[in-house]
Amino acid sequence: MFARGIEIELVPGILPVTNFARVKEFAFKCGATIPKAVAARFEGLDEEPETRNLVAAVVAANQVTELRREGVNSFHFYTLNRADLV
Repeated sequence: MFARGIEIELVPGILPVTNFARVKEFAFKCGATIPKAVAARFEGLDEEPETRNLVAAVVAANQVTELRREGVNSFHFYTLNRADLV
């Protein structure tokens, strides 16, 4: 965290993906890209909400794991009133 001169703790927000089509649309509008590996995990799950939620939980858990390796210790989970996802 301090490598770039930031001296306060940053708390990343983790939002489990419940609607991948929306995520793709949002990313496109923002000029962002979605990693191919993440997109592949959600491929074909539009009509399988239970499986999609499990994949969303795994993707979020992987994000936390990667961030912890980088020294992040605090997280904020955006549940949007869907606490079952976290």
